[in-house]
Amino acid sequence: MDLDDYLQEYFPNLKLSPPLFYNWDYGIRFELGNPPMFKVDKELYMQKVYDRAINLYRYLHKDNDEIFIVTNAHFADKPNPIRRKPKVYRRYINKKDVLRGLQHTVIPYVFGDVYEIDDFETHRFILKSHERDIKYGSLIKAICNNDVAIKPSIYHDVFFVNISAGTIFHVYDDRGCDVIATSKEALKNIYRDYNEWILNYDRLRIDQQFAAFDGH
Repeated sequence: MDLDDYLQEYFPNLKLSPPLFYNWDYGIRFELGNPPMFKVDKELYMQKVYDRAINLYRYLHKDNDEIFIVTNAHFADKPNPIRRKPKVYRRYINKKDVLRGLQHTVIPYVFGDVYEIDDFETHRFILKSHERDIKYGSLIKAICNNDVAIKPSIYHDVFFVNISAGTIFHVYDDRGCDVIATSKEALKNIYRDYNEWILNYDRLRIDQQFAAFDGH
């Protein structure tokens, strides 16, 4: 099953772009870092961000899970974009032979309706692998580094589509991450075990989703 077929069957009509939490019925938005703390203690702030993001990823993904790593890349200011494969695939995969399955497609600009731009394109790179093949710790840190001028960093949107678990995980920046799933049941455990990390701004909406489960 390819990515499009999978999304159509299990996440019909989902637009795979930020903000995932607002694009789907079943989801949780977690807080990774509180930006004002960055100026107080940059190192401590980033360590908290890394720890939270990596712990949430580990909770959702197991060694044998089959995963699509999906990267939405935008190269409006760069020539020959098809040759500029995101570094996520070269630096953060354990088995290089897995890279032979890398797919590339060009789709309409995913933010076209937001910014009213119709002459940009989104280059989507898709790699199907197992969780054990991903250097997820280093990869997640690089994603978190994007907006805080720390290297290495990845400025493209990277989505972890877990075929086995029925979840999609996306760190949108150092402030937070979204987790969506095919059902509320698929998220009830992470909702329970990491409840304190839920972003307060969206807590009411999230709590209402899980109100039917015992204990909440």
